[in-house]
Amino acid sequence: MTLFEFDIKEKKEFKADFIIGTDEAGRGPAAGGVWAAAVAFKQNINEELFETLNDSKKLTPKKREALYEPIKENSYWAIKAVTVEKIEEINILNASLLGMKYAVESVMEQIQNDNILTLVDGNKLIKNFHCPQKFIIKGDGTSASIAAASILAKVSRDMYMDKIHYEFPQYDWINNKGYLTKAHIEAIKKFGTTKYHRLSFLKNITKSPQ
Repeated sequence: MTLFEFDIKEKKEFKADFIIGTDEAGRGPAAGGVWAAAVAFKQNINEELFETLNDSKKLTPKKREALYEPIKENSYWAIKAVTVEKIEEINILNASLLGMKYAVESVMEQIQNDNILTLVDGNKLIKNFHCPQKFIIKGDGTSASIAAASILAKVSRDMYMDKIHYEFPQYDWINNKGYLTKAHIEAIKKFGTTKYHRLSFLKNITKSPQ
């Protein structure tokens, strides 16, 4: 079954007019916010444009970037970022779900149709969201709409990390995207933390925050 066939199956079973897929990027890094995206493909799109569509983690940066604009051109979409401050306040899981909620609600406003099923990547449902939803474990490799959302979230977050790299180049975010590589850890120990670091992720690193 292809990714699009999966969405069609879910759409028929629920008797929905639209499927919205949602996913996030950036749960694991120790720097930068978490990005969430939601995608509802438009009717009768050319699926040949998306032959390489897959979980963003299984695609090279070049392939992700090549799909970024075609996804946006052929769907109702939204991308939302949740700040480091919010992550520290409510924890990364809740921040991820909150970002997905905001993204899905934005897409729903664009569609203007109440007969929608939202497919959520992972094993949790969106909190305080009172519309039909279903979680799909490993959904970014199963559902076309979730895969597309994963790509929009990942490319957007990577672009942001590339941008803030130049503000604090010593942490090498342009390469590690905020993940705790050995070099990133050594930079934190040497230079301390920044406003972009998630301090709750750094409890085992001895350098006190500046």
